[in-house]
Amino acid sequence: MPALAPRPSHPRRDSFRIPKRRRHVPEARAEVRRILKDWAVGGELAADIATVATELVANAVRHCQVPLAEIEVTLSIRGCGLLVEVADPDRGRLPAPRAERGPEADGGLGLVLVAALAERWGCEARPFTKSVWAYFLVPRESGCDR
Repeated sequence: MPALAPRPSHPRRDSFRIPKRRRHVPEARAEVRRILKDWAVGGELAADIATVATELVANAVRHCQVPLAEIEVTLSIRGCGLLVEVADPDRGRLPAPRAERGPEADGGLGLVLVAALAERWGCEARPFTKSVWAYFLVPRESGCDR
């Protein structure tokens, strides 16, 4: 599994915003992939991060009730891992995964996928936004000790 490029002496962080529209979700995925490529993150790890980022962006687009909102996506190197954060201004609506899906359910299993691919995930209300995040450990070849 490919590892991150040697860790820089300063934390690495990149972010971008998209309008809260479904048609922009693929653009967000492409931008995440571009950032990961720039950071020399590839293989299965990059695929998992892009999948989770896409799911979190799609959830924000679908569930945010603030008109004309923007969704902010941030990727950052934290310790021995990579953190993906997706923030939107609807801070009153925190996500929760659904364990079971009934025959009439409309979605709801995306956070189960997030939990399966990420080391851990969570959400937090901030002063003006809420952030849903997922953390991925990088392979041992990167020089990180677990």
